Amino acid sequence: MKNVALCLTTCAFLVPTAGVAGPDRISFLLGSEHVNATRGFQEFNPGVFLTWERQLNYSAGLYYNSYKEVSPLVSVGYDWEVAEDFDLGAFFAVAIYPGDGDEFSHSFGDVVPLVGLQARYKNVFVQFIPADGDSLDALFTFGLTFELD
Repeated sequence: MKNVALCLTTCAFLVPTAGVAGPDRISFLLGSEHVNATRGFQEFNPGVFLTWERQLNYSAGLYYNSYKEVSPLVSVGYDWEVAEDFDLGAFFAVAIYPGDGDEFSHSFGDVVPLVGLQARYKNVFVQFIPADGDSLDALFTFGLTFELD
């Protein structure tokens, strides 16, 4: 519970910073679904991310990860507008999983690279991250996202 409080407190600090830092979007991660998991994972994953939408999209933020720790994450992605209010995209991210990097098949200590696909319809987003099949087959994350003026 201490880690959830730390993540929510940090998120509460980042939200007002959005107006000063000049990002184009703010996103709130809500949770995840671990497909065919062989162990119990934390599925409630609150987090906040700020995104700068340029030719590529650059994001940074924090979230309560599936191992019940706070993880910072930075990512770069590209979205294609498929229809009005509907985008599909791909992303590459690097997250820090304190003390849990060895749980992943690909990591550099506690630094974990993540690659996936994402979809956004209006203010709802879903991400798909394939896994190696050892402890799960895939990960879906979901949340809400809002444009900033």
